[in-house]
Formats: sequence, C-alpha cells, structure tokens
Amino acid sequence: MNPQFKKGVLNLCVLALVAEQDRYGYELVQAISAKVAISEGAVYPLLRRLTTEGYFTTYLMESGEGPPRKYYQITEQGRKHLVELRTEWNVFTNGVNDLIRGGDDR
Repeated sequence: MNPQFKKGVLNLCVLALVAEQDRYGYELVQAISAKVAISEGAVYPLLRRLTTEGYFTTYLMESGEGPPRKYYQITEQGRKHLVELRTEWNVFTNGVNDLIRGGDDR
C-alpha cells in the first residue's frame, strides 16, 4: 500500500485503538500490523507527539515479561480530536469512493 496513505491515517488508527482501551506501544504496533503493514518505527514518534499535544496521558505498569510498560490513555481532548478525525475520514472516504466507483456527478 502507498506509504502516504498509511501515514495519513495512522493518527486516526492509534487514537481509535487507545480510545477502546489503554495500550502500550508494541501492542499498538501489533494491532495495526494485523490489518495494515506498518513499521514499528512509525508508531513511537507518533505516540510521543500525540502525548505532547495533550491527546494522551501515560502511566507505567509492571509487566511479568520484563521492564514496566508505558501505557497510553486517551484524554478528553483526545476523544474530541478522534471525533473530528472520524468525521473528516468519513467525508473523505465517501467522496473518494464515489469518484473511483464512477459517481453520477460527471
């Protein structure tokens, strides 16, 4: 898949997954990779940026498999941003789908 397509929707995917439940970085990589091929290196800078922008908070939780894990939790600001992104995504994909299916507006 075109890397620009993936890069454009990665914010939305990460926000949506963390809105479902708190998650740690590698868990997010695995969940997204199950549906869309991504590099692990693309997710961690995004997590830092979303946290800096106030969309996530973080906390550490002990792990039975090694060092404590940093979990990401969505904030109220993050939930509002997610609603905005979902709306934009739906408008965008509906328009694109109309165009590639040969909409009647030609």
